[in-house]
Amino acid sequence: MVTSQVPVIDLGPWRSGGPDVRARTAARVDEALRAAGFLLVTGHGVDPALPARIREAARGFFRLPAPVKAPYAVAVGGRGWLGPGAEANSYAEGTASPPDLKESWSWAAEDPTGVPGVDAEWFRPNAWPAEAPSLRPLVTEYLGLMRALSDELLELLATALGLEEDHFTRHTSHPTWGFNLNWYPGAEVVGRPQPGQFRIGAHTDFGTVTILDRQQGAGGLQIHTDADGWQDAPYDPAALTVNIGDLMARWTGDRWRAGRHRVLPPPADAPAEELISLVYFYECDAHTRVESLPAPVGRVVHDPVDSHTYLREKLRAISVTEGTTTSG
Repeated sequence: MVTSQVPVIDLGPWRSGGPDVRARTAARVDEALRAAGFLLVTGHGVDPALPARIREAARGFFRLPAPVKAPYAVAVGGRGWLGPGAEANSYAEGTASPPDLKESWSWAAEDPTGVPGVDAEWFRPNAWPAEAPSLRPLVTEYLGLMRALSDELLELLATALGLEEDHFTRHTSHPTWGFNLNWYPGAEVVGRPQPGQFRIGAHTDFGTVTILDRQQGAGGLQIHTDADGWQDAPYDPAALTVNIGDLMARWTGDRWRAGRHRVLPPPADAPAEELISLVYFYECDAHTRVESLPAPVGRVVHDPVDSHTYLREKLRAISVTEGTTTSG
């Protein structure tokens, strides 16, 4: 079962243990990322009251009438409200599908680098909904925690590969990142799902690591592995769900697999189910050259890619306009 391939990693022993304890933790991480690309992480230090308060504030905004939210509408990769029908994530895999059954509010890195071309594309100011004023301090606090945790995870990943601890974080001095609040309303809002339609279609994430705070639900997260196919993702209320993305998989020469996943549509036996996920997508410094690690660590030698050319192409692929993918 997929549960056996997605271990719970307690960061406490990693932070405070001796070399043997840290080595055992790193070995478990290596094994899990080879099999499924997913981990559950405890001991992360995030007070569960914080995401609960973020959800409460976000829910109030998402439930507003569409005309109130419309002035904040943006395209995929923008900073603001992604309304119904904005994304179809399965297109990132080259698979056509109806749009995803969700709405999102998106934030991204905004502290400028001083390089005009980079800042204009990747470090623009964020937007905040005036109708939910409590979101700004809550989300700002959460983002600081996620940035620190992401770098800590990258150090753990480097150790799991037998590399210097800063092998990845030397490329995150001024990284890009994205943060989505994903609202998955019930069928009374989104209607009956079309054939092949999901809250989020099957895909892998695009960056280095993704940190997900999610709610358990019948229409929730599923993970795909070669051994088990599609299975409900294991859930631990004390854990954050972590998966690696395409850039990290390429970096490791496919030693690790990007975690393939989807979010099921509202379930027929609980059509009013409503969930909100907090999703932090971590990347790296703009225009990092990502080269596959050679054997014996890596398994496949990919052509080097510019990290942010790659990311922009993926964001463009999942953008939806009138039912087709566009350059969003």
